[in-house]
Amino acid sequence: MPKVVSRSAVSSSTDARPTPSSTAALRVYYCICGEFILVIDKSLASLPRRQTDNATVIRCHDSGDAKARIFKLNAVAKDPILVERQGGHEKQYRFHCPRCALPVAYQPTPPPVKSGPFLYVFKGALSQIQGQVPPDAFDDGNLLSENDIA
Repeated sequence: MPKVVSRSAVSSSTDARPTPSSTAALRVYYCICGEFILVIDKSLASLPRRQTDNATVIRCHDSGDAKARIFKLNAVAKDPILVERQGGHEKQYRFHCPRCALPVAYQPTPPPVKSGPFLYVFKGALSQIQGQVPPDAFDDGNLLSENDIA
């Protein structure tokens, strides 16, 4: 019986133009305890901050000319809490780290994640380096200073 020899063509992607998905760099964020919490298509430092509590704002849905961020949150939803704000109250549906139960994010609408227009990540809750405390974790004017400790 004769041998069957096939010819194969080798394709190279060096000539192909990069697609938007191949050029997008995903950012990974971890809880202080080291648990994976968030993967997102843009750095949290480059996203806008909320004026009331300085939380990072992640847009969940397209609206007009503003595009939604692509992200995945690995957190456990807990019961909502009522936070007192200047001029009223705010209901927060919080998401906690599945390992250490630290609150990492919240949204104004009931779970699941992305059910509302925005998701807010608490300032200082996440780090890009696993097992390292974020540099802004203790940058809060409401915390006691060394002089206040008796």
